[in-house]
Amino acid sequence: MSGGEQQMLAMARALMSNPSLLLLDEPSMGLAPLLVQEIFNIIVRINKEENVTVLLVEQNANMALSIADRGYVLETGKIILEGTGKELLTNPEIKKGLSWRIEN
Repeated sequence: MSGGEQQMLAMARALMSNPSLLLLDEPSMGLAPLLVQEIFNIIVRINKEENVTVLLVEQNANMALSIADRGYVLETGKIILEGTGKELLTNPEIKKGLSWRIEN
C-alpha cells in the first residue's frame, strides 16, 4: 500500500467507531504533494459532512492553517500564538518566521 492509501485506511479505521473527535498527527508526512492535497480534502469533508471535530498536528503550516477554524502555534511546548487559521496565515510575526516558515 502507498503512503496515501495507508493514511486513508488509518482515517477510515478511526471513523468506523463514529467518533465526535478525530486526532491526526502529521497526516501529510512523507506523502507526495498531490496526495497531501487529497488527504487535506478528505479531512475537510470529514469535518464538514460527518460533523467530526478534527484536532490536527501538522508541520505543513500553510496547508493546515488554510483549512483550520482555529490554530495554535507552539514553541518548545508552549502556545505562543493563537487565532483563526486565516489570522495566523496573515500574521506578520509568523510570516517573518518564528521557528518555522510558511511556504506559498
